[in-house]
Amino acid sequence: MGEFHAWFRTDADCLDYLCWLRWPEGFVCPECGHRLAWELADGRYECRECHERASVTAGTIFDRTRTPLTVWLMACWLFTTQKDGISALSLKRSLEIGSYQTAWAMLHRLRSVLVRPGRERLQGAVEVDESFFGGEEPGLRGGRQKGKKVLAAVAVERHEQGGFGRCRIAPIVDVSADTLRSFLQENVEPGARVITDGLNSYPVATAGLYMHERLVGSGRAETNKLLPGVHTVVSLAKRWLLGTHQGRVDAAHLPGYLNEFVFRFNRRRSRSRGLLFYRVLELAVAHEPVRYRELIANPRPESRPPLPPPTNRGHPASLERPHAGRPWRAALPYSG
Repeated sequence: MGEFHAWFRTDADCLDYLCWLRWPEGFVCPECGHRLAWELADGRYECRECHERASVTAGTIFDRTRTPLTVWLMACWLFTTQKDGISALSLKRSLEIGSYQTAWAMLHRLRSVLVRPGRERLQGAVEVDESFFGGEEPGLRGGRQKGKKVLAAVAVERHEQGGFGRCRIAPIVDVSADTLRSFLQENVEPGARVITDGLNSYPVATAGLYMHERLVGSGRAETNKLLPGVHTVVSLAKRWLLGTHQGRVDAAHLPGYLNEFVFRFNRRRSRSRGLLFYRVLELAVAHEPVRYRELIANPRPESRPPLPPPTNRGHPASLERPHAGRPWRAALPYSG
């Protein structure tokens, strides 16, 4: 934390860091690919070839943001370095952000970049199963009744010497062979050994692509022993949703939360929290903009003309603060 504050004291420091992440070998024009540009007084760059002006944050998740970059980078630091992440309410209180919606949107924009394009698929021995996530609906009982919770497929690498590797979790519409085959093709490398329970869809889903190993248990306890990796990951994910987010996860946003859990689980052995911070920002400057309206699960149609913009928007205060002058020296002594 001390090194973080030393590196990112001002918004200019944060902007220079994002510039280094986006163009590590120097400026590249987004329009023509030319490498020479003039740096303008407002922080933008003007290409010497096509004279197109570009900023460091344009075309990234920071595009058109009114939140100071010092707040953005501190939010990313808290998001990546805390073991269980951070909720929107905790982020709002920690950084003194004016509205809950701003903090909520910042976290969802960070979640949207966690899936790296072209990421490696799971290999070797892979356990695969399904589970339900989310809250219950009144009047519905039983394990797999439609509408009760969100169904998700789970895959976990099993190491022969013991322990587990990476995992993948993704919502699915049903447990048909076509649905499970699509999940496997997206997340498991062809030729891997897929270990499943006795569900009849898996032999068809794995045919011609994977070596299928079917394990059938006589009860729930025995099934948990046969697929320990999947059930451990599912238990950890549900506990994380209940602990950090109190289980208040809308079904429309559940994929984002599951991607965050997968990102954390797959990097659980990382010794450097700063490297995780670097990885998230590296993905953020390479990701296209994410608008607030795209994050809302059920946006309301405009039924009346929009109101004029307020004179005071209540932007989050920058963490770039002037020297306080040791205010504790001027404080009155405690009189008891």
